[in-house]
Amino acid sequence: MPANSKYLNQSPWQQFAKISAGLIGGYIISALLHMCLVLWLPNPKEILITSIYTIFIVWGALLVVPYLFKNGWKAWILYIIISIILYVIYYFGNLQNPFI
Repeated sequence: MPANSKYLNQSPWQQFAKISAGLIGGYIISALLHMCLVLWLPNPKEILITSIYTIFIVWGALLVVPYLFKNGWKAWILYIIISIILYVIYYFGNLQNPFI
């Protein structure tokens, strides 16, 4: 049974925004999150090894989130704000404990 057309998004820009937010923004957030975990939690080697697997799980979850929004650009705004917050956390963590 095909989907009801009133629930489908007809705008190609909204489709592009949702797909790109899920792919690019989701990967950036998941990578920054795991970089922050390595800097702020003890045992960074074990966390780094585990993050190789968990980054794809987090990325998969963040890939679905933009489709919950009606407007794909709002998903981009949310992902950019989260990325900036995670980068600030990473920056201050890197000052105290360099990521080498």
